[in-house]
Amino acid sequence: MTTATETPTEAPKTIYLKDYERPAYAFERVNLDFELGEATTTVTSTIRVRPANDANGKSLFLNGDESVELAAIEVDGAKFTTYERTGKGITLRALPTEAFDLRVTTTIKPQENTALEGLYKSSGNFCTQCEAEGFRRITFYQDRPDVMSIFTTRITADKTKYPVLLGNGNLVDSGDLEGGKHFTVWEDPWAKPCYLFALVAGDLGMVEDKFKTMTGKEVTLRIFTETHNLDKCAHAMTSLIKSMKWDEDTYGLEYDLELFNIVAVDDFNMGAMENKSLNIFNSRLVLATPQSATDADYAAIEGVVAHEYFHNYTGNRVTCRDWFQLSLKEGLTVYRDQEFSADMNSRGVKRIGDVSRLRMAQFAQDAGPMAHRIRPGIGAEVVRMYETLLGKDGFRKGMDLYFERHDGQAVTTEDFFAAMCDANGADLSTFKPWYSQAGTPRVTANGSYDAAAKTFTLECSQVVPKTPGQDSKVPVLCPIAVGLVGPDGADMNLTIDGKSHGTTAVLRFDQASATYTFTGVDAKPVPSILRNFSAPVRLTTNLTQDDLLFLMANDSDAFNRWEAGQTLLRNLCLDLIKGGEQSFKMNDAITAAMRTILSGAKAADADKAFIARAMMVPSEGELSDMLEEGTVDPAAVHAARDFVMKTLATELRAELEATAQANSAAVYSNEPADRAARSLKNACIGYLSYLDAPEIAAMTYERYVAADNMTDKIAALSALSGKDCDERIKAIDAFYAEWSHDPLVMNKWLSIQAASSLPNNLANVRALAAGSAFDIKNPNKVYSLIGGFCASPTNFHAIDGSGYEFLADIVLELDDLNGQVASRMVSAFTRWRKFEPTRASAMKAQLERIAAKTGLSENVFEIVSKSLE
Repeated sequence: MTTATETPTEAPKTIYLKDYERPAYAFERVNLDFELGEATTTVTSTIRVRPANDANGKSLFLNGDESVELAAIEVDGAKFTTYERTGKGITLRALPTEAFDLRVTTTIKPQENTALEGLYKSSGNFCTQCEAEGFRRITFYQDRPDVMSIFTTRITADKTKYPVLLGNGNLVDSGDLEGGKHFTVWEDPWAKPCYLFALVAGDLGMVEDKFKTMTGKEVTLRIFTETHNLDKCAHAMTSLIKSMKWDEDTYGLEYDLELFNIVAVDDFNMGAMENKSLNIFNSRLVLATPQSATDADYAAIEGVVAHEYFHNYTGNRVTCRDWFQLSLKEGLTVYRDQEFSADMNSRGVKRIGDVSRLRMAQFAQDAGPMAHRIRPGIGAEVVRMYETLLGKDGFRKGMDLYFERHDGQAVTTEDFFAAMCDANGADLSTFKPWYSQAGTPRVTANGSYDAAAKTFTLECSQVVPKTPGQDSKVPVLCPIAVGLVGPDGADMNLTIDGKSHGTTAVLRFDQASATYTFTGVDAKPVPSILRNFSAPVRLTTNLTQDDLLFLMANDSDAFNRWEAGQTLLRNLCLDLIKGGEQSFKMNDAITAAMRTILSGAKAADADKAFIARAMMVPSEGELSDMLEEGTVDPAAVHAARDFVMKTLATELRAELEATAQANSAAVYSNEPADRAARSLKNACIGYLSYLDAPEIAAMTYERYVAADNMTDKIAALSALSGKDCDERIKAIDAFYAEWSHDPLVMNKWLSIQAASSLPNNLANVRALAAGSAFDIKNPNKVYSLIGGFCASPTNFHAIDGSGYEFLADIVLELDDLNGQVASRMVSAFTRWRKFEPTRASAMKAQLERIAAKTGLSENVFEIVSKSLE
């Protein structure tokens, strides 16, 4: 047995679900004492440890990062030395067989923590980020979500520098100390894993409001930020209050403490974190005024504030047993925030946006080397399928049973599945492969009409493609929502096997193939298949161009009305890509359909936000994803889409200019109708930017100068960003002059320039990276500039490989600073096999270069190694 010794750092290794073992030691209570200092911070944790009945003297492993300096370990008040330390933590041996007190004292240097995990400093303030494994950068602990404890936290710091000291739960004590210091003590009565621990200390201003719960309890709501930003917190506070009320009304879930705090910080790896009663947010998802934030920013703030609040039950009160169950808390909570946002805004437009993001991110990932079991994005769709299969009332019954059974527990997707089934007496056994199989199912649905028999038959088949480590797949239960649209454009009433289904039938499709026959169909219909995107699948049908044009004009389902147009545009673009520039020819029927869509904006009841969405041509990324592996030429994809956009802009110029003018409000308003009008106006301006006419550039610049809100300013700047003209340069310089003092707004300036399709834009990106507006240690800056560049197919995928080399340089530099951010950036390389040989070879070479780095972070190692397998 080794006593108080250390061993070398361990290399990264893959963790498997099959290796899960429940902890042999429970941590019943945890008392944390933080002495915050400028040079070092001392952390003392006192833990009441209870061995499990079968612990039998097992060792206790405590995770701990190499950056944490161990000062002392005590067991029941006596010095303890029977341990072994490695680069991953410490292993304690020969522990008592009955409950005991474990005290661990460590010192850390938050000011040097560029990884922004654990305890670090942002803009001079202390803050934390502990999900997924940040707590091990604070002290030695069982850093795993199935170890749930009651936490009490004492924070001591200089009162002048850090007048605000915040922790989880309720404030139970505070006071002044000698030497200009002060302290607070926070007690969280709800058991939680350490990834939900939070601490903030700084010189911060505060806005406060109140919320009265459904039982009459008054809750104090506070948002903390730097004092000069206090005027930007109103929308976030309103969103929080709406979220609390919605969760009560929809799920009967009442907030369980008397205080709810939000803190906005500039340096944050993610969007926000749901720490119990002390949510820490990336400041871009809290701070907003019409002058500094776009309509999209306002929507994102509303959705993310709701998301983090909803985690109070789906993630905090009931958490995940291990990180393989991440979709249990994230997928469920994403679904809840999507439904909240749909209730607050346009449900159809919200659904279209959610599915668009799913296809761009999740579907692409599922088709590549990073494909694995259910992720949060697809997890929200899996949760939605429960509601589709069981109905709203059945889903609510399942949720109620889930909370009743598992409040205060760390659970698995099996537990959620069982609650849904048991609450409804439902057999959903063929649904379970959604949780175990990677990859996106491919469903084919072909319809045929028998006029003599007055029947419509839908023949369905499905296959789940092979993914890394999973060659053999089984059919999975897909709820396929179907409607039949008659020749008059109205939905038909549906009957299957003598049972009426109203105007939309949900087919429980769980076989490799199945046939469904609708009876009593008096006229040939056009089928509307997969309404509201009822299952996260790739769908192929035998719908003709005329069928799709008919659905564009008549389908009562907003999602499928949009999808019909997208299918036409996708097919057009893909045909152009495969045929090459010499065969470029526009489809006049599509042009006519787009003209009809635009003309619909004149109607008094026009859904202008939907029209703006319906006008959009599929992105280059989406089109590339639909091409065969090993064939993608980004230049060809860009040329085809560019041709479609320019042709439509040319043919519809008069309508686009008239619609833009008709929706240009004299005075800004943030009401839904005004936001919808802005989205339509700016969609038209975006189209017009594809024209080379000098007067268009002049008009767009005039709109930029006249804009009284950030939505219109950014739309005009974006429209100019790809044009080689003086107006672009003037607008970029004017934006910098007006907003260089605001780091959040400057992120937009960086992103727009980085994503420009202008040839040879890499030189400009390099200059921006060397400029004062960029800081590689700030995640928002990296996501804006480097992420923006990766979103520019013409420049990132330059045939000479210069874009790939630039990204690899950044990833290698980032890896030493912040492995989590570096891993996000390196993800742009993961689908290198998708591209034609020259680009694929160049991307692979950069992956190999990154893989060869000594001391590569675990985050980057996982992605690079899987990409090269």
